[in-house]
Amino acid sequence: MIHELRTYTFHPGALPAYLKLVAEVGSKVRGDDYGKRVGSFVADTGWLNQVWHIWEYESLDERARLRAALAQNKAWMNEFVAEIVPLLQRQEIRFMNPVLPLKPPADSGNIYEFRVYRARMGRLREWVANITDVMPEREKHSNNVCLWTVESPEPNGVVHLWNYPGWDARAAARGAAMQDPAWQAFLGKAGPALEEMYSTIAYPAPFSPMQ
Repeated sequence: MIHELRTYTFHPGALPAYLKLVAEVGSKVRGDDYGKRVGSFVADTGWLNQVWHIWEYESLDERARLRAALAQNKAWMNEFVAEIVPLLQRQEIRFMNPVLPLKPPADSGNIYEFRVYRARMGRLREWVANITDVMPEREKHSNNVCLWTVESPEPNGVVHLWNYPGWDARAAARGAAMQDPAWQAFLGKAGPALEEMYSTIAYPAPFSPMQ
């Protein structure tokens, strides 16, 4: 299984038009016939005017086949793609392998945090081993939706997605984690293995399966 993280950045003021097109046209034309939508999120911190989509495919070969079929769908190309292209400023794609099982929250009303890291050369496997070992302790404080390693374009990349009931819950969970001896030990071992880190807080789009 492979997950594709598609990050779209829109021209200022264009995001509402895009969300309307997805809800009224794109989702109806595409459905889950060309890859399964795992979640769609609107960034609230970091780069603004961004939408983060996660799509699921059995393999890269299946993705290539389904994307080719989607490109032949006239409604998709003429009624959706042609309309969103003028709204777009930039697109980024990451192909990701899940390290831990995907666990969407059962409830709604969540905020989501994408944490994107780049490991130092040769140290990705070490970092992944350390975080998978400590994750049962860390999840006593909040739910990890999924942890991925990036296949492309950043082979030393990691993405993990957390969900929280709200901003106060996130602050409380992270504060509690920082007092947890197991998490403190992890940070001491794993921090030096990382080169870069950044975080984006996002809200689920109205058409997102995760809410």
